[in-house]
Amino acid sequence: MVQTASTMLPLGTAAPDFTLPDATGTQVSLSDFDGAKALLVMFICNHCPFVKHVREQLAALGAEYQEKGVGVVAIMSNDVTLHPDDSPEKMEDEVRQVGYTFPYLYDESQEVAKAYRAACTPDFFVFDGERKLAYRGQLDDARPGNDKPVTGADLRAALDAVLAGAPVPEPQKPSIGCNIKWKTGGAPDYFPVEK
Repeated sequence: MVQTASTMLPLGTAAPDFTLPDATGTQVSLSDFDGAKALLVMFICNHCPFVKHVREQLAALGAEYQEKGVGVVAIMSNDVTLHPDDSPEKMEDEVRQVGYTFPYLYDESQEVAKAYRAACTPDFFVFDGERKLAYRGQLDDARPGNDKPVTGADLRAALDAVLAGAPVPEPQKPSIGCNIKWKTGGAPDYFPVEK
């Protein structure tokens, strides 16, 4: 299992715009989250063992923070020709099976992943009410096989800080996961190794 770390996009970066379809074809845009107190953008997929390890926590955390006024969205950017388990049809199945209450979008062109400098699944980005990046990093210390509990502690602390108007606790640790599966020749310049 190849482990790839977050690129750690600079704090204060404005949330890149997007308009992407969910698995049913419904278009969702960044502007749909106008008015949210904060915005959580997650890059995930179906087949990655790192995501499978935490997906129940993602569902629970997403629902909990939506109730608190946070906009939550997940984006799948893998090349589905190489990884058909990540296809939109399978994404729809994943939403039903895991119970995601937030939009799960398909970034077929991979341009949104590149705009966010996403590198791995899962990769997390928290933006404040002005859509400036306040946190990028891990969900928590749990990884497949390390026997640490999946709590969402780091991401929860970041969201709580943003909602309270307080600084996000330091240090912000990079997320670790499977690399995004870039299309042939499509790996971005910030991602040095294409697998």
